[in-house]
Amino acid sequence: MKETIIEQIDRYRDDFYNISIYIGENPELGHEEFKACAVLTEALQKHDFKVDIGICDLPTAFTATFDSGKPGPSIGFMAEYDALPEVGHACGHNLIGTMGIAAAIGLSKVIHETGGKVIVFGTPAEETKGGKVTMAEAGLFHKLDVAMMVHPLDRYIKSGTSLAMDAIQFEFFGKSSHAAASPHLGVNALDAVIQTFNSINALRQHITSDARIHGIITEGGKAANVVPDYAVAQFYVRGAKREYVNELVEKVKRCAEGAALQTGTTMKSSYYEFSYDDMVTNTPLSEAFTKELISLGVNEEEILTDRGGSGSLDMGNVSHVVPSIHPYIKICNESYACHTHEFREAAMSEQAREAMILGAKTMALTGYEVITNKSLLEEIKAEFLKS
Repeated sequence: MKETIIEQIDRYRDDFYNISIYIGENPELGHEEFKACAVLTEALQKHDFKVDIGICDLPTAFTATFDSGKPGPSIGFMAEYDALPEVGHACGHNLIGTMGIAAAIGLSKVIHETGGKVIVFGTPAEETKGGKVTMAEAGLFHKLDVAMMVHPLDRYIKSGTSLAMDAIQFEFFGKSSHAAASPHLGVNALDAVIQTFNSINALRQHITSDARIHGIITEGGKAANVVPDYAVAQFYVRGAKREYVNELVEKVKRCAEGAALQTGTTMKSSYYEFSYDDMVTNTPLSEAFTKELISLGVNEEEILTDRGGSGSLDMGNVSHVVPSIHPYIKICNESYACHTHEFREAAMSEQAREAMILGAKTMALTGYEVITNKSLLEEIKAEFLKS
């Protein structure tokens, strides 16, 4: 039946090519991906998936389910399709979304014999307020036995880790005054922001090597001759584990509280984006994926181990709910970094489209193994319960 899966994905490869090109040429920011959502769900409906759009009150989120009508595991594929400001699909989400539906369609062609379900989750806004966070909190992934997605890159890398992340904002409120004529009457909110940065810089000496704190000033006053009465700083706080990020955020908050006390301002903290959990890769599921990737012609020596997560993924939130993987697949020969113009062009290339088909086949074959190999599923679940 694996041959059937491969044949079916190949049969519709032109459709998948066209979808990835269409999404790539029509980039949409998070929660605005109406064109991408439409083209992906229309393709799934043509293959008899039951589609629900606008789930969890997210207008561009969707689920698409193909139920064999027979008992068996539920396999989840994640589709991402949001773009980045100015650089468009420079993270290859045009490939990720299409890869997810291609894998699901391929696997759906055999589960009337094997049993089980195939579910595609359309997850908007991965780059900002990740749809997977909302969907995980709503319990949508509890119905799954495994979840997977594949991300494009300039090399093959096994599923590994990512950093947990909180996006925290500090607003400082002072009192405006003429900066030359009556500075003594003012309370400088920008000074509080600067002191916050200085305190965080000192804090960096005493955090673990996996942690990251980086920020910007989004509001710092309107004119140099007016004492700023309002200033805002935003930070990302990251770490290898959610527990440590929680601890670190409290220290960062104390930096801002101290700055407010020093300057006589008042301070308000809030989260300006959703919090992402660290990615927990399920080893048996990852090994199954790697085995299928090799069976499809990729040299084992080309597949690298975890690159060491330095970014943050909302797939991390999924991995705390259901056994998950998030491997990377090679779409170009050059060492292009994600979120660049060069990577955007690479994600639109013929080589990238071929890699997309390879990733779809690998995910579909991995899903088939989970459905048909009971001992593999037992290993997957046993490790997940220990994590």
